[in-house]
Amino acid sequence: MTNTDKQEKKLPVAPLKIAYIEGSKPIAKQVNSSLVKMRKAIGIRDKSALQLAGYIEPTYLLDTRLSRYGTGEGRAIINESVRGTDLYIVADVMNYSVSYKVVGRTNRMSPDNHFQDLKRIISAANGKAHRISVIMPFLYESRQHKRSGRESLDSPLALRELQNYGVSEIITFDAHDPSVRNVIPLCGFDNFMPTYQFLRALLKAAPDLRFDSGHFMVISPDEGALNRAVYFSNVLGADIGMFYKRRDYSRIVDGKNPIVAHEFLGDSVEGKDCVIIDDMISSGGSMLDVCRQIKSRGANRVFICTTFGLFTEGFEGFDRAYQEGLFTKLITTNLCYRSPELLKKPYYETANMYKYLASIINTLNHDETVNNVKSTTHKIQKMLDKINHGSPILDEAADLENH
Repeated sequence: MTNTDKQEKKLPVAPLKIAYIEGSKPIAKQVNSSLVKMRKAIGIRDKSALQLAGYIEPTYLLDTRLSRYGTGEGRAIINESVRGTDLYIVADVMNYSVSYKVVGRTNRMSPDNHFQDLKRIISAANGKAHRISVIMPFLYESRQHKRSGRESLDSPLALRELQNYGVSEIITFDAHDPSVRNVIPLCGFDNFMPTYQFLRALLKAAPDLRFDSGHFMVISPDEGALNRAVYFSNVLGADIGMFYKRRDYSRIVDGKNPIVAHEFLGDSVEGKDCVIIDDMISSGGSMLDVCRQIKSRGANRVFICTTFGLFTEGFEGFDRAYQEGLFTKLITTNLCYRSPELLKKPYYETANMYKYLASIINTLNHDETVNNVKSTTHKIQKMLDKINHGSPILDEAADLENH
């Protein structure tokens, strides 16, 4: 029984609405489009769904407006009623393409600015929504989640703040450290992984991949990514290797201790296709060094899979590395802003997450458990069985139905 079959047998908790902060409209629009199609399909199969007020709608997007005064101070306005709705707010806090004016000068929106706008929309809802959930794919300040000295605890403070604002659920993807949820034990916190979507994108980029220990290896670029790599290698039946970073703790460069070298632990990669899996690419220097190390050890093709591609220092390093043959394809999700320049790169592939996110929202709106959506092992095994029997992988329609 698919998730949509289960949802047809249970009423939603309240009419669904989707809001978004500045810069998150592209994500919200695509998710909304998937939800509209999903619920129309349910309505065709189950005529009783048509009787539910607000269930099958032409759009679930909320009419909101974010504006700024000449001083840079902001405000949020909601132009329609949210009373009694199940409100989901999409917040891409890493979208640096959005700008605003301060005393006539142009400023780019930072994660701090986006987080403030998120709180403004929650405030504008004025406590009238039945339930408020925040969809923050890249968890705000997630790399500043623990103390090792006299320093701020930005991520825990932000989560506490959202809880105090009345948020009942926080939905994120591939959190840098999911244990940060422990600071809000009475608030929902769901962390989803894009493993299945990575596999689909890999097979699209290289249909001839063979997922066995003799031909394929999963690489963790550091200790922090090991759990992701272990799961990926286990479901594929492939070997795993790991790099660990030797850092210079005597100095700080760009807010962190610089990496002295990457050391490798694992079997030989010679002649094997390798996939490096991590949560994010920031500047990219560390990732490219890992590619260089793998190729120097005789690896065949190298694929990079990372949930968030931030590219804080641009694409020149990746362009050179691609021309040198250090990697074959770079895959990121579409859960955060991607510049038009990146989308044109010959080495870039997208792991599409919009339908998955729509399925998550639909599941939560029906107050169903998200465990079936979160666990993708069965779906991956089903895909691998199809490949082993020479069948094509699931098409997009079947992929949506099975979420």
